[in-house]
Amino acid sequence: MHAALRAQGATVAVAESLTGGLLAAALVDVPGASATFRGSVTAYATELKASVLGVDEGLLAVHGPVHPVVARQMADGVRRLLGATYGLATTGVAGPEAQDGLPVGTVHVGFAGPGGTQVVSPVLSGQRARIRGTTVTVALELLLDRLASPSRPR
Repeated sequence: MHAALRAQGATVAVAESLTGGLLAAALVDVPGASATFRGSVTAYATELKASVLGVDEGLLAVHGPVHPVVARQMADGVRRLLGATYGLATTGVAGPEAQDGLPVGTVHVGFAGPGGTQVVSPVLSGQRARIRGTTVTVALELLLDRLASPSRPR
């Protein structure tokens, strides 16, 4: 991952809600990560998604924090805020109970880069730790995919 970012002269920043810092931890677990990892924002509270990351307050009021457009706006917001080439974001319901009528396992992972934005919304199952861990894997795979094919249509 970092080698691919370095090869492009690119950097990444992350905005996390559902994963609460796990995605940032996975990125910095690799020696030399400081060359490509700009930083992270863990915006667990809904209002921080708006005030820090620039997520539309109306969107949050109508749909809540677990929505594909929220994930996209979080990714774009952290990319701009931290001056990164790419932004990744996670939001969802890890459980143990449903949230705002959305079932456990509802997940949205946002990506933002020079070529645009993308959201993947896997439906996950299992315990809280598994959902959060799988979300990190999905986010990293999305970034790797975009690095491999930056101009591929979304």
